Amino acid sequence: VQLQAYGGGLGQAGGSLRLSCAASGSPWSVAAMGWYRQAPGKQRELVASVHSGGGTAYADSVKGRFTISKLNADMRIYLQMNDLKPEDTAVYYCVGDPATIVRNGKYAYWGQGTQVTVSS
Repeated sequence: VQLQAYGGGLGQAGGSLRLSCAASGSPWSVAAMGWYRQAPGKQRELVASVHSGGGTAYADSVKGRFTISKLNADMRIYLQMNDLKPEDTAVYYCVGDPATIVRNGKYAYWGQGTQVTVSS
């Protein structure tokens, strides 16, 4: 399974960016998906996740600002990021797992990461 992330780049505080991620190879092997991020000098953080049934979960730091969505037809997920803040600056990783729900944050598949930089 390969996960390819798109989008990201440079945004302004208060603005919006959208990330997308597509699963290829054996996309039917992917059920739960999500987005991690890692900022310099900080621990990796699970930002948002969506399980195969469509249920979602968010880190407290992004609740109300970020929305994760999923298209099961082609195993693609999106992360709509609104009201961006400089502290959202990080490398964002698309993740996936064969399990329908991942409760421990340990996903089997990782994408290559895409940089998001938010200027103040």
